[in-house]
Amino acid sequence: MSENRRPRLDTPRETRRPIVRRPSVDADAFGVFAESFARYMGTAKFLLWMTMFVAAWICWNVLAPADLRFDEFPFIFLTLMLSLQASYAAPLILLAQNRQEQRDKVIAEQDRQANARAHADMEFLAREVASLRMSVGEVATRDFLRSELRVLLGDIEDLSRREPEDEPGP
Repeated sequence: MSENRRPRLDTPRETRRPIVRRPSVDADAFGVFAESFARYMGTAKFLLWMTMFVAAWICWNVLAPADLRFDEFPFIFLTLMLSLQASYAAPLILLAQNRQEQRDKVIAEQDRQANARAHADMEFLAREVASLRMSVGEVATRDFLRSELRVLLGDIEDLSRREPEDEPGP
């Protein structure tokens, strides 16, 4: 038996390492790049630059001397360049949209939680206001106290008028 072979069945095999290592990509950094690229592609500035590029390409290949032209009339190379740009732009735009959708989901969840807290707070305050109304119904008001004091004052005045009559003389 050679040294490379497993001597027993319960001994694990050595893991094989890949010869070519895959490049590592920071997904977040790439996503930020995709968003900034998609944001730039959606501007009038990009459209203007792209229009000027295509116009310059066509003008050069139509008006330049024949030996300096590099893309004749059907402009196959220009079509290839624009197709290549579109083939890279579409996935980058989709990636930016996916990241925006994930952010929107997080924001929607935060809004839902805030709304639930606000709803619970409103219900609590409504119960508190109702209990205060019930408590205020049991509290004596100023008008009630005044009327009771008037009644008591009237009773005292009645008693003070009656006292001299009721007293026996010397």
